[in-house]
Amino acid sequence: MTSEPLQTPSASLASPASSASPAPSRRTVVAAVGAAGIAAALTACGSEDSSSSSSTAPSKGDAAAGGTVLAKTSDIPEGGGKIFKDHGVVVTQPSAGTFKAFSSTCTHQGCTVSGVADGVITCPCHHSAFSVTDGSVKKGPATKALPDKQITVSGDSIKLA
Repeated sequence: MTSEPLQTPSASLASPASSASPAPSRRTVVAAVGAAGIAAALTACGSEDSSSSSSTAPSKGDAAAGGTVLAKTSDIPEGGGKIFKDHGVVVTQPSAGTFKAFSSTCTHQGCTVSGVADGVITCPCHHSAFSVTDGSVKKGPATKALPDKQITVSGDSIKLA
């Protein structure tokens, strides 16, 4: 009887091992993970391309008409400005009738600026501050001015050039 219980467990141990499918090789796992990563990257690129092409198409039509209309001059407060996130631009009016435009991306770590008031464009991430007049740094940690953007003012319309 002692030999039978020893054979039965060893037989049952052998059965699951023989009926289980073999584990995939390391090469198979690495290849599968790589293929999944490439597929995800291509899917992400594809979705960006389609969204950027749809946003580019209207811009081309607007360019023929002289640029994308951002706002009316009356929308931009004197000494302040307005942020146009979709276009990556901040339009300011440092003094009556003078309009300036700058990138809305903070030069410190790439956050989008969030406010324009009292002659200053502010970044919410690390509280850098920039001049509405020329985009220069008023308060760090940013060390570079906001880059200029080209706009045109025609009548009461402000257009991205």
